[in-house]
Amino acid sequence: MRLFVCAFILLFSATGAFAGDATVEMLNKSGSKKNVFSPEIVYVDVGETVFWKSASKGHNVEFISKKGVPEGVGKFKSKVSKDTEFKFDTPGIYAYWCTPHKAMGMIGFVVVGGNTDNIESIKKVKWVGKKSKKIAKELIAKIEAG
Repeated sequence: MRLFVCAFILLFSATGAFAGDATVEMLNKSGSKKNVFSPEIVYVDVGETVFWKSASKGHNVEFISKKGVPEGVGKFKSKVSKDTEFKFDTPGIYAYWCTPHKAMGMIGFVVVGGNTDNIESIKKVKWVGKKSKKIAKELIAKIEAG
């Protein structure tokens, strides 16, 4: 019995490193929302990975490189209708959108390491379209509220 408990603890601790990774679905519709990332905000620790699943065709992920990511983070843009992933090694807030649907409000955020030091930069992102601006304001308020 003791061996079983030890094996269970080892198995649990070995898989625990992956517990913080997150999956975001790229969807044509979720509830009353059209063209949406679900969830719109994810929180991960430094070194963890976010997986974007192409649950509906026609979407991609593109980091907003001007003011939308922590300093020193390079460009990231996935192919349309393809699953993708990104390992987050720099703490801070990452803003992203679906390139074809950014004006329709298909935006999202990843908060890495609980760090919101770049929130003022995020607030200065040039959002495309009124809907994106409105959604961004709401999501940023959620991030600030913790």
